[in-house]
Amino acid sequence: MAPKVKITRDMIVDAAVEVARQQGHENINARTVARQLGCSTQPVMYHFATIDALKRAAYGQLDGQHTEYLLRSEPEADPLLSIGLNYLRFAVEKPLLFRFLFQSGYAAENSVSEMIDSEEMRPILAAMQEGLGMDAERTRDVFVTLGLFTHGYASILANHTMTFDENLAAARLERAFNGAVAAVLQEEENT
Repeated sequence: MAPKVKITRDMIVDAAVEVARQQGHENINARTVARQLGCSTQPVMYHFATIDALKRAAYGQLDGQHTEYLLRSEPEADPLLSIGLNYLRFAVEKPLLFRFLFQSGYAAENSVSEMIDSEEMRPILAAMQEGLGMDAERTRDVFVTLGLFTHGYASILANHTMTFDENLAAARLERAFNGAVAAVLQEEENT
């Protein structure tokens, strides 16, 4: 008889993320995760006392994957535009995961300030700051304006109420970005 495969906590979290990708985070439960793993529900319940704890673990893993996705760019591409376009692409390519990350209530941050100060945002803000050549505070101001615009756009795409046109999206992102930079510079000039 073949030895039983030991189901690890990481395997369970991976399976929960896959359930969220295929069926939505609402369908993460002991049965769906066990089915994804090809095992009974016992290992799932052994490693996670509650389904909420499993969803939080899956959310944490997905949040890190999302950050990596955002930072991918072609060598010749504008890194700032790439981050925005990747955010929109993620919403289009993985709408159920986008909804899990941003429309499920599982985010640890409860405000824009908390989100910007989160560990996951540091590499994104660092890339923006380098690209802009601005100090951290002005970069944050640009990011908030651009982030709110981009998130709204991505939410519309993830909920299938608009068709994604990458060229049009790039033009809109550039306009929003240029407007945010101009507004921050104008405010600085006025003070």
